[in-house]
Amino acid sequence: MRIAIYLTKDLIQDAEKAAVEQHATLSAFVGDAIRLALDRRRRAQSDRKFKITTYGEGGVLPGVDLSNTSALLDIMDDIEND
Repeated sequence: MRIAIYLTKDLIQDAEKAAVEQHATLSAFVGDAIRLALDRRRRAQSDRKFKITTYGEGGVLPGVDLSNTSALLDIMDDIEND
């Protein structure tokens, strides 16, 4: 598919130079740049913050430290083995 995109002379020159350095065509370089920008956008949208809600009167069980991943995995292994 063909499409016309209007870019500044400086941007075209920089893109051509970068494409030559990567042993790629200008079209391939621009396509890769667009894919990278779209991927970055998708990642930014999926990196939304979330809130962990604990239930019960006392919150987490005694001895559980939510900031210690390896200890949490050990506790989870013990629960699965019961």
